[in-house]
Amino acid sequence: MEREWVVEESVVVEADARTVYAAVADPRRMREWSPELFATWIRGRKIAPGTKFVGFNRIGRRVWFTTCEVTVAVPGEAFAFRVSTFGMPVAIWGYRIEDIAGDPDAPRTRLTEYWEDLRRGGRSAAVTSLLGKVFTGVPAERRAAVNRESMRATLARIAKAAEIGRR
Repeated sequence: MEREWVVEESVVVEADARTVYAAVADPRRMREWSPELFATWIRGRKIAPGTKFVGFNRIGRRVWFTTCEVTVAVPGEAFAFRVSTFGMPVAIWGYRIEDIAGDPDAPRTRLTEYWEDLRRGGRSAAVTSLLGKVFTGVPAERRAAVNRESMRATLARIAKAAEIGRR
């Protein structure tokens, strides 16, 4: 099986784009959605490009952390962040938010979560791939499949919360 470097999943949410954006654009809330992330540490309140945070993750009994930096924060449209470990690039995670309904009384939004593996070639890629396997138990070749499954769970949780929030 050939390694996947980019994965994305989408869901339609019965809520407006601003509500959906608010759910995904605050790293402090990510633990509500993600099956892996259980805590974040962030300095300050404002979330904007350049904001840095630490994500604490878990799969089974394995626990690890990553450092992250917000790269895109466009209300109602997109949110993304770059992930690194020990200063070496690992991945980009992000969300695209698209209003797909013209009726303000029945808003619908397509939410797409995406991940891009940045561990391509070179010594740091080999080191971060090895560290990834050691800390998470997931070999680099399986990371895309694990992320795809995690994304589906994450998107379902976000959709449920956003839809309940608009009622």
